[in-house]
Amino acid sequence: MQPIYFDNSATTALCPTAREKMIEAIDRYGNPSSYHRLGRDAASMLTEARETIARSLGVRRLTPGELVFTSCGSEANSLALWGTAHAKARRTANRIVTTDSEHPAVENVMRELEREGFEVIRISTKGGALDMVQLDAALNDRVFMVSMMMVNNETGALYDLKTVFSLVRVRSPQVITHTDAVQGYLKCRFTPASLGADLVTISAHKVHGPKGVGALYINPALLKAKQIVPWLHGGGQENGLRSGTENLPGIAAFGAAVAHLYPKLDEDMAHMRALRERLVTGLTALGIGVKQPSGVCAPHIVNLTLPNIKSEVMLHFLDARGICVSAGSACSTRSRHISSALLAFGATEREADCSLRVSLCADNTEDEVDVLLSALSEGLSVLIRMR
Repeated sequence: MQPIYFDNSATTALCPTAREKMIEAIDRYGNPSSYHRLGRDAASMLTEARETIARSLGVRRLTPGELVFTSCGSEANSLALWGTAHAKARRTANRIVTTDSEHPAVENVMRELEREGFEVIRISTKGGALDMVQLDAALNDRVFMVSMMMVNNETGALYDLKTVFSLVRVRSPQVITHTDAVQGYLKCRFTPASLGADLVTISAHKVHGPKGVGALYINPALLKAKQIVPWLHGGGQENGLRSGTENLPGIAAFGAAVAHLYPKLDEDMAHMRALRERLVTGLTALGIGVKQPSGVCAPHIVNLTLPNIKSEVMLHFLDARGICVSAGSACSTRSRHISSALLAFGATEREADCSLRVSLCADNTEDEVDVLLSALSEGLSVLIRMR
């Protein structure tokens, strides 16, 4: 039986066009940095993918270094954060503003920067909305960067970055703005320009591309002012910002996945939102709580709270019936720590321990949602509840 897959925020299935492009690229085995014909063939494929992804971000004419390929979204975040923090000596400007519910790929970099002496201010996201009063109070002439995720990977909260970054520009025009858009890219319509973001992180395997490929959009003004430096050194690939021979099969497949998804983005968003509404309605009827963000939510993530049943117990129950969901972020589930994102949202530790994340993609169907609801109903009636 083919599994029913509702863990698309952890990773997505490789789409057929990406698979085909990946196989084609494997045969283009030349090094993109080589000047001979095989190298030029590989470089041409690299350029094609870069331009395709750039167009999906609203960039029509790329400048060198504007879109840098990395090994994953985590590396792109590290380049954005570490590369900006170390671009020049920080004397008075040593403050970074972020949120209290960032993905570990951002939060753990922030902790490292704190150990180096940088000051990190974390803005509350209780109820799935940014505390704008806290943000306004945090902005002063000591701030050099504001980094906030676009979509929370566990609750689905869609943060109003346009308003946030507009406020930042008014209060602190010199500040560099970054968003980890891994969960928002090709799930929500945006461009770096529409958000006012200088740096944007995206990842291939969240959009039906392969694992092992990410990218960082960099505002050309930052490059011109040398406000970002590489943290990985070597042969100077990717305009000197990310050394290492490019993963051509992965990057080509990333571009192919984007070429497949981007033209039907609005259609896919509407489909996922309809599925989400169907799921939330069904969960409410079953007496299962939904952590509904107080602001806008992304179309593809639902976080639910089981009535006194541990998430791990229900997860295994569903898995035995061929249904794949998550008990939290795939990057932190195995650590068995209580989700900091859910606690920041306002959940108690008990509620967080009884939470499941259902994450959709455009390939999911109404029938699959109904099967999930039926299985959850069965699980509620047979599983042992916590005392």
